[in-house]
Amino acid sequence: MTHTPTDQPGRRAGGAVVPVLAFAGIVVAVMQTLLVPVIKDLPQLLATSPSNATWVLTSTLLSGAVATPIMGRLGDLYGKRRLLILSLAVMVVGALVSAVTSDLVIMIVGRTLQGFAMGAIPLGIGLMRDMLPREKLGSAMALMSSSIGVGGGLALPAAALVAQHADWHALYYGAAGLGVLAIGLTLLAVPESPARAKGSFDLPGAIGLSAGLVLFLLPITKGSDWGWSSGTTLALFAASAVVLGLWGVMELRVKAPLVDLRTSARPAVLFTNLASIMVGVSFYVVSLVLPQLLQLPTSTGYGLGQSMVTAGLLVAPLGLTMMVTAPVYARLSAKYGPKVTLILGLLIIAIGYGAGLGLMTAAWQSLVIAVVLGAGIGLAYSSLPALIVGAVPASETGAANGLNTLMRSVGTSVSSAVIGMVLANTANNVGGVAVPTMHGFRVSFLIATGAVAVGLLFALLLPRRTPAEMPQLRASSEEDANLARAEEVLRSFRGRVLDAGGAPVAHAKVTLIDRRGRQAGATLSEADGSYAVAVPAQGAYVLAAKATGHGPLASAATHAGDERPVDLDLALPGETVTA
Repeated sequence: MTHTPTDQPGRRAGGAVVPVLAFAGIVVAVMQTLLVPVIKDLPQLLATSPSNATWVLTSTLLSGAVATPIMGRLGDLYGKRRLLILSLAVMVVGALVSAVTSDLVIMIVGRTLQGFAMGAIPLGIGLMRDMLPREKLGSAMALMSSSIGVGGGLALPAAALVAQHADWHALYYGAAGLGVLAIGLTLLAVPESPARAKGSFDLPGAIGLSAGLVLFLLPITKGSDWGWSSGTTLALFAASAVVLGLWGVMELRVKAPLVDLRTSARPAVLFTNLASIMVGVSFYVVSLVLPQLLQLPTSTGYGLGQSMVTAGLLVAPLGLTMMVTAPVYARLSAKYGPKVTLILGLLIIAIGYGAGLGLMTAAWQSLVIAVVLGAGIGLAYSSLPALIVGAVPASETGAANGLNTLMRSVGTSVSSAVIGMVLANTANNVGGVAVPTMHGFRVSFLIATGAVAVGLLFALLLPRRTPAEMPQLRASSEEDANLARAEEVLRSFRGRVLDAGGAPVAHAKVTLIDRRGRQAGATLSEADGSYAVAVPAQGAYVLAAKATGHGPLASAATHAGDERPVDLDLALPGETVTA
């Protein structure tokens, strides 16, 4: 079902909603890079082997991948704000568990709980779509989508500073404090969305997807330790293919699936998700390469000899630039559309990595690379939710954006595994210590460039969307919004929803269905029962209304270019009206 601007409920949010939701996204993203400054010390800190210590990172990745689509679907069903707060609360508990232990098993439990917060990103995007006026939606979703990179980039210098001057457990206390602050701000500033999906939660689908993802991501993250051709690695890949295949067959037969695979197979959704994987790959490469290059001693002949904190500060502009890019994206998308901004972002990323091949000999050059890549990744990340939201109905926003966020996580997982293998295989052994080489860094940049090229191909395959199909994502200024509102007034069904006594019915869902049985628009009635649902084109439609305590109503309606009120009486059977 193609969604229109009238998919949005009439609820309007205050001005604090966008910064609060973006802050929640940044807090969640912090958990992904929190341990980067102490990765090499984890075996000693946890009194375990290096292979066991990697589970501290792997556990967060796996739980985040599993939680993202599940929390998105639960949010669609039971309330996005409610699930956002739950995600943050689980993260806080996990951070506190990790803060009070140096035991490996307990630390892994805490890190697993922290990963569940990744569902906050798609939930925040869904809340924005449900509540924000169209002139603010483009830049708001761009900022929320980019918060993954913003949080990751800003966390590096902050975490490095804490790790260098305090006990490393302070990192978790700080994360827990940020989580509590995010929960408090969300409770104060973010209202719950009235939009709800129909159906029930697909528990078998959630279990099947979770099992398939774990079986797939586990060998990706541990393949370097186990061996890529080992029986364990190959067996897990084979098992993931079987489980995900069976899960897909089951989801196609379920009335209310966890992930609507038919919607996901649409070119607009499919190619966006495939491009998201490539963007995830390219984003993580710079996060892995630049900090190591900056901190390697100058005695290697190519290391830049910077401290942990300085290296973090030089990479931080990656996240800052992504934040600044959000309003720029809104302007570009308003004029050219999110497909063009995605393509532009990928081209800038390619330029950044291409230029980076020759810009690795001075600290200031790393700063240039971070800024260029931040601009490109910011544009690309900002485009993804707009493309997804423009291709799915409002009732599936959380789940669809959850799946898209999952695709980015798959990209970062693949990037981590591949780049880790490249750097390990090209490293020099100096005194029993593997030291990454310049050759390995350049090969990593070439891999990122190749991933961007594949992502660019997927972006070019995205179908072109007309302004009528994506008006809510193309208005970024007050003037654009006024024009869009004027067009909606001139071409819409308007009226009131009434009960048996003629009294107005608030929060009734009014759905516009075209001749092919597809949803062409939807809205919720206001407190006085009034509604307005935009019409994509003149022709015959069915107006369906439903409210708690009332029977459903379906009325045939024809839009011929003029307009008169169409009142929907929930006490009467469906009747034919003309507008």
